Amino acid sequence: MVTKRIYELAKELGLTSRDVLATAQDLGLPVTTASSGLDPGDAEALRSMLLPEEPEEDVADASEQAPDQADDTPAPEPEYTEPEVEVIVVPAGVSVLEMARAMRQPVGELVKQLLSMGLMAAAAAPVPPEAIEPLAEHFGIMVEVEKDAEPEEADKPLVKPKRVFDDDPSSLVGRPPVVTVMGHVDHGKTTLLDFIRNTNVVSGEAGGITQHIGAYQATVDGRPITFIDTPGHAAFTAMRARGAEVTDIVVLVVAADDGVMPQTIEAISHTMAADVPMIVAINKMDLENADPVRVRAMLTEHGIVTEELGGDVVSVEVSATSGDGMDNLLEMVDLVAQVSEFQANPKAPASGVVIESHLDRGLGPVGTVIVQRGTLKRGNSLVAGTVSGRARSIIDHKGRRVSAATPSTPVLVSGWASVPAAGDMFEVVKNDRIARSMAAEQVDAVRARTLVVPTARERLGQLLERLRSQEQTELLLIIKADADGSVEAIREAVGRIAREGGRVNVVHAAVGGINENDITLADATGSVVVGFNVRPDPNARRAAAAAGIEVLTYSIIYELLDEMEQMLVGRLAPTREETLVGVAEVRATFRVPRLGAVAGCYVTEGNIVRDAKARVVRGGSVVYDGRVASLRRFKEDVREVVAGYECGVGLERFRDVKEGDVIETYRIDEIAAT
Repeated sequence: MVTKRIYELAKELGLTSRDVLATAQDLGLPVTTASSGLDPGDAEALRSMLLPEEPEEDVADASEQAPDQADDTPAPEPEYTEPEVEVIVVPAGVSVLEMARAMRQPVGELVKQLLSMGLMAAAAAPVPPEAIEPLAEHFGIMVEVEKDAEPEEADKPLVKPKRVFDDDPSSLVGRPPVVTVMGHVDHGKTTLLDFIRNTNVVSGEAGGITQHIGAYQATVDGRPITFIDTPGHAAFTAMRARGAEVTDIVVLVVAADDGVMPQTIEAISHTMAADVPMIVAINKMDLENADPVRVRAMLTEHGIVTEELGGDVVSVEVSATSGDGMDNLLEMVDLVAQVSEFQANPKAPASGVVIESHLDRGLGPVGTVIVQRGTLKRGNSLVAGTVSGRARSIIDHKGRRVSAATPSTPVLVSGWASVPAAGDMFEVVKNDRIARSMAAEQVDAVRARTLVVPTARERLGQLLERLRSQEQTELLLIIKADADGSVEAIREAVGRIAREGGRVNVVHAAVGGINENDITLADATGSVVVGFNVRPDPNARRAAAAAGIEVLTYSIIYELLDEMEQMLVGRLAPTREETLVGVAEVRATFRVPRLGAVAGCYVTEGNIVRDAKARVVRGGSVVYDGRVASLRRFKEDVREVVAGYECGVGLERFRDVKEGDVIETYRIDEIAAT
């Protein structure tokens, strides 16, 4: 059915949109704004009311009037017509920043107007669908929302989009792969990277310059490979959370004597979430107790099946200390790169990612960048996030000053107005004025984002709305539990939860408390963090609050499964919300007559109140859940102790408190189900 919008009808009739809208509402038609649609019948009824047809004979009589009679009639005043209303078209799910650009309005003004409407949305967040039309009307603009041609694209609105370039295939040429090395601590990542660097780079450095730029290139049969020297999977995923998809291949380092360890599992989950090829480097093969067969068997438990066991994941046995197998590792990386055929357009305006930055005493603000597309040239105007600049000097991984950097090349760039943020994407623009203008826009966006940060509850509400409204969708979970058995039981049980067009997918599951890496991965993938008998540590709590990540914790597995099932159909089952009141560290334990075991504590957050609900967290796992029975400061019983003070805490029916434990007090608030 063809619909006509209010503003279109007003333009046709030469009336104001406001008058036509008021008349339509008087008629009881279901319209709320000037861009509301009318079906043909309603449009015709409204048209006939606004401009009733005059009898034809009247028109004829008027045309047959004598000229002198017509001259005696005063000329009617020209009717005022409303200026043509600007109409913009925006995609479904348009962000506040994108809509501000389309309307040519400051992003801060849109955020303020949304606040006045009782809605909160940061610059990077989508404009609530019900607010798009009223928001545009406030600025005198009509808006049309494009229907999403591919519904599946909206399945993950909380995930930053990967940068995709629409280049002519004939303009693409081969480029070196960008490799990130990850793995468990002490499994040899740094040693492996140092061996490659010392073998391929240092010997060829010009003039003895050994400036480390955070990335470098090795060569296999004349073909370069770019390695990023990052702290590990946390930095890898932090960049992904900001939309910087820079890594092409991941080398997973696993020690042949230790096997798969907790951070190995995390690295596997982060790599799978990024959907990039993986090569397993089984390191420390020079040790007597090296057992590569055991390592490969352990990897299968986490979905990594190597070629030796009939899978498709390449594995190489190496010793980063002696160098054995390192040539083979580089050859395998080169082989995977050749199969993947990584390409880029070297002639386009340069763009890429800032992977490291600092303030250099001689060069000023500098940033190590990897060019992803185009060729970066000395003198180019640049913008990265809120920072603009001009490429005053470009230094390659060997410390040589170069005039240009092609795709996948890591270089150190000076000439920034201030230190750019690691993880920000940079691009070359026409001139310094445009660069400064774009940086200023981003400053406004960041300021607006800090003014209005969606809470975890609001972000979860958006997720539930998506799960409820879309036919094809997926609920992503990060699961942490207190024991291996719990992890496997929960993973298996949630895997069976499904509805028509929807399913649950476990992005990462491991034993232990909820840490900051879990929050970073949740931010990058749009996942919900679920804990069973475990708690988030202070850093994780702060990161979750800053990013608006919902952390759901449970002590009964049936409650967990029931709520995941409710969530998948877009309903939030819980009618209670937990609020953390205070946190205290146990620094000593002692016995007191009539009170039993008492914990000598230092309050680090909030306040500890007598008779409050309390739990004891040990190594991230909950070992007690009960109540504060007694609270003393020095020798006096007190009602409350605030952060920054010491106290003695006695727990109801619990005497196994130990040094290093964390006591959390909390309250349960009744809330309305979503």
